[in-house]
Amino acid sequence: MTLLHLFDLDGTLMYGSGSPIEISRQLGLSDEIDALERAFGAREMQPHQFALAAQKLWTDLTPAHVRAAFDGAPWLLGIQEVWQEIRGRGDYCAVISLSPSFFVELLLEWGAHAAHGSVFPQVPFTQLVDVAGILTPAGKVTVADRLCEQFGVTRADCIAYGDSSTDVELFAAVPVSVAVNARPYLVERATYVYEGRDLREAYQLTGVVRTGVEAS
Repeated sequence: MTLLHLFDLDGTLMYGSGSPIEISRQLGLSDEIDALERAFGAREMQPHQFALAAQKLWTDLTPAHVRAAFDGAPWLLGIQEVWQEIRGRGDYCAVISLSPSFFVELLLEWGAHAAHGSVFPQVPFTQLVDVAGILTPAGKVTVADRLCEQFGVTRADCIAYGDSSTDVELFAAVPVSVAVNARPYLVERATYVYEGRDLREAYQLTGVVRTGVEAS
């Protein structure tokens, strides 16, 4: 059976952080993005409102800032090794995140078969983000369904990895899920729970036969 592994980004592939935080840090705007993150976490902002507010903060953003944010982010260990293992088994791995597409898509460099984020204009910005392209928790399921069709699998063949309320709907849509350093309400909905900094260990919980990836 071919499997499709679906990974969230912020708080899941990154330990205790997310791409908006790392991007804003490069611009000296940590306090400002923290305020937006708190409002979003408290459900005082919808995803499209957060995206518009974040873009407004990032007026001076350049590709160099984005690259520095990506390279300096607190990634979990073993991401590339796990994706290499998944590919070696003939399975698929994809990232689905509410974070900006220009950041999420950099994970293609690490071996993801697909990487989908909220659609932002190219950096540096010359136009406003189109809110129609901003992902929502329900939108993650829609993207997952498109990926299933693309890779010739079904929801029954999917494993989801996530950490927060934005992953609840995807967890409900697939048979196997892994809560990675997750909030309590997602932990309660997960098949497996992982706390730590090594994706190889979270991947191992799923029971997928491993052929050479060893956590250290």
